[in-house]
Amino acid sequence: MFPRFFLFSLLTLFSVQSYSQGFGIPSKKGGIGFGNLPNFWGIRFNYIDRNVEKISGINVTIWQPKNEDEQTGTVSGLSLGLPISMGTENKSGMSLGILGVGAKKNLSGFNFGGLGVGAGGSVSGINIGGLGIGAGGDLLGINVGGLGAGSGGNVIGINMGGLGIGAGGNLIGLNFGGLGVGAGGKVSGINIGGLGVGASGDLSGLNVGGIGVGSGGVIRGITVSVVGVGAGKELKGLVIAGVALGAPKVKAIAVALAAGSQEMKGLIIAPAYMMVGYSNKNTRDDGTEERTDVEGVFTGVSVSAYNNVKGEQRGVTFGVVNRTHTIKGVQFGLINIVKENRRGLRVLPIFNTRFKAKSAQ
Repeated sequence: MFPRFFLFSLLTLFSVQSYSQGFGIPSKKGGIGFGNLPNFWGIRFNYIDRNVEKISGINVTIWQPKNEDEQTGTVSGLSLGLPISMGTENKSGMSLGILGVGAKKNLSGFNFGGLGVGAGGSVSGINIGGLGIGAGGDLLGINVGGLGAGSGGNVIGINMGGLGIGAGGNLIGLNFGGLGVGAGGKVSGINIGGLGVGASGDLSGLNVGGIGVGSGGVIRGITVSVVGVGAGKELKGLVIAGVALGAPKVKAIAVALAAGSQEMKGLIIAPAYMMVGYSNKNTRDDGTEERTDVEGVFTGVSVSAYNNVKGEQRGVTFGVVNRTHTIKGVQFGLINIVKENRRGLRVLPIFNTRFKAKSAQ
């Protein structure tokens, strides 16, 4: 019975396209409507929605208008696209499209598009796109895109993309991208990227990147990467990297083959190399190079084959070779170098520390 009614509805739908608005049973305001009725409640069948004002109930459409100015009004309830559910400014409720679901401005509720879901403004609710989900504004709720999901604004909620998740603003919540997760602002929550996780701003929470995790600001929380972790300002919390980690400031329990910072504090386990401070190479007028050290400060405990503190050590280092300019702590290793000590005490086996200078006679 229903297939016959549906076929009859489609035939009727096409037959009324020559009229400006169509007709409704029992009225043009409510019941069962056919054609481009701008204000209607009930069940409405239309080929293309143009200049809609308000539709409440079930709205069935086939295609979208070519002219964007004709995409007006709001549909509330169930929107069905056979194959596309588009043509209005706003949609709220449940929107289903064989190919896609979209709105000129805002889309809210449960939205499913065989290929994609998108809106020029915000998209909120439970949003599933076979290929992707996109919003010019914010993307809020549970968002699942076969390839990816992204917005020009904030992405907040549970966000999963087969390839990636991206936000022009902030990315907050549970964020999983098969290749990567990133934002132009801050990223916070549980952030997992098959290749990497990145943020122009701060990055906080549980951050896992297959190859790397990076931030232009501060990384705080638990951060894990197979290859590297880096921050433009500071690393804080528990940081684990397969190869290297670094930031101008590191205040963390940090584990990596190599670790570097200008100011480092905490427990550092760097089997290959730990460095605080750095060297600058300057070319003189005569063409020769001059190297100067920019000193830093290490505070805490470090375990590394080579602990190289170009500055001041405040704490304990364990290594094969330990080196520092000045010290307020102890070095333990095969070769221990404290440059501020007087001759004979600058390089010692087993351990070294600060020895007072010989008193002037």
